[in-house]
Parts: sequence; C-alpha cells; structure tokens
Amino acid sequence: MPAKSPVIVDLKFIPEEVETALKGAFPDREVINRADAVHDNRDLSGVDYAVVWKSAPDLFDRAPDLKVVFSGGAGVDHVLTLPGLPEVPLVRFVDRSLTTRMGEWVVMQCLMHLRQHRTYEALAAKREWRDLSQPEAADVTVGIMGMGVLGQDAARKLSVMGFKVVGWSRGKKAVDGIETYGGDELDAFLARTDFLVGLLPLTPETQGIFNAGLFAKLSRNGPFGAPVFINGGRGGSQNEADILSSLDAGILHAASLDVFEQEPLSPDSRFWQMPNVYMTPHVAASSDVKALFRHVEQQISRLESGQPLQHVVDKLAGY
Repeated sequence: MPAKSPVIVDLKFIPEEVETALKGAFPDREVINRADAVHDNRDLSGVDYAVVWKSAPDLFDRAPDLKVVFSGGAGVDHVLTLPGLPEVPLVRFVDRSLTTRMGEWVVMQCLMHLRQHRTYEALAAKREWRDLSQPEAADVTVGIMGMGVLGQDAARKLSVMGFKVVGWSRGKKAVDGIETYGGDELDAFLARTDFLVGLLPLTPETQGIFNAGLFAKLSRNGPFGAPVFINGGRGGSQNEADILSSLDAGILHAASLDVFEQEPLSPDSRFWQMPNVYMTPHVAASSDVKALFRHVEQQISRLESGQPLQHVVDKLAGY
C-alpha cells in the first residue's frame, strides 16, 4: 500500500494552540507544520492536502500537487485571494463549536446594547448610582444579514432570548420561526431592523455593503431612537469612515465590531476610544484548532474512501 500523503499546516493561529492540537492529530500521516523552521526549505511537491489560514504567499508555488485546500475558518476570502490558488476543491470549516461561539458573541453584543452596559460602565467609573429606563428584548427587532449556518444559529439563540428576529440573504432562506427576506427585499428588511447583525461572506457584491446609505435605511423606531450595527462577518464588508460618520451624526446609536478593513486595527483608529463602540480582535468565532483538525481528517477520510467532500466552496460565489 502506498504511503499516505502528508498534510501541510500553514495557520496563522496562536502557535502553542496549533502545536497542542497537532498532538494526536493525523496519526497515520506526516504533518508539515510551516511554523516549524525545520520545514523552511522542505520540498512540498507531491503533497495532496493543505490546511490554511492567512498562509504564506509562496505556499501554492511550493506545493504544486495539492488535491484539496482546507480553510482554517468559516470564511474563505483569505484563501481566494492567495496567489496561485490551484483549481482544486476548497473546503470551508463547519463545526458545532465555531457556530456556537459566533452565536454566543452575537447574543452577548445584543444584550450589552439592550441593557446599556457601556453607559452603566461609565456611571460606575464616576461612582454614580443611577437607574436607566430599561427596554426588553421583545422591544427590539434584530435583523441578520447572512443566513447561513452561523446566521441561522444566531437567529435561534436570539429568539430564545426574546428578541424579534428577521433575516436577509442573497438567496431567500426558509428558517423555522424566523421571517426571512431575500435579494431585492433588502430595503423592506432594513426598515424593520433596530439592531443590524452582519454575518455575510466577503464577495464582490458584499464589499463595503455596510455603508452610510444602508445605515440610513434602518429603523429608527427602536427603543434608542437610532439603530445599532454589529459586525462579526468580514471587515471588507464595512465602510469604516461611514460607520464613524454615522455614529457622530447619530444615524447609528452604537456599534460592535469584531472585524476591520485592515487588521490588526491601527493604534491611531478612533474606534479604540469611542464610548459607544464595543471592539474585539477578530475572535467572535475563533476556530477550535482540535476541532479543525478532526474536520480535516474526516474530509480526507471521505475523499480517500471514494465519498464526496462536504462544505466545498463555490469559488465564483465566494462562499
């Protein structure tokens, strides 16, 4: 029996997490972890598989015989723009833990805005004991743009918390208990939305979609008189100059941002010190590296046993 192909691991994750997760992973084949200097000059020809997240730009030149590329996350825009991407299947990471983490982050952000947590933090800093008028979740309609696996999970969790939830996606989705919109119904969706959650993939159509024109179409009938923008999807989908100007003008009441046009975010960005903005460093749904490697093992096993790969990306659509 011929030797099984090695797996290239080229992940810009926390190195210690990758090393720990690799212990016991891929037990029947060699792993080439490009974070290890011993592989700097390694011949990568003849290798069938690569697991990537913001990989080195020379990867595909050095590994010309790949049969499958596995994304280290749910998003794949970082792979689609890599130089020399081969015409082989690209598989995105779909896992319960990743989905759950994103849902938790979305619910947390909605609740912090609902319960005016930033204002209470400011009052506490001044040692001021003061009650604020408290709306409840049922007073807020959360609109989710992007009703894939992550969006549907977030919608279900928000519904359990009592929020009214609506969803929009390019192709209209049928989701039990959630009113959904599709395609050219975007304006009707926005008019109902008090808290807007962005979970869109980054494609040419979604580049910069979260802009001043879109924010102006959101509902102003919610409990705070202006909408809240929450983006856990992709930084390229938002126009940050428009977010700032909309916050300054009161077109947006507040925002929560996990992703940015340029990452890491510049130390000079105004977002760092804005009192009505919550920021996290692209960690809303950080991949569980052990779960990622289990996912890759399962997909390789399917392929090598003659079954089709799952979660294969449509490269033209971008997701």
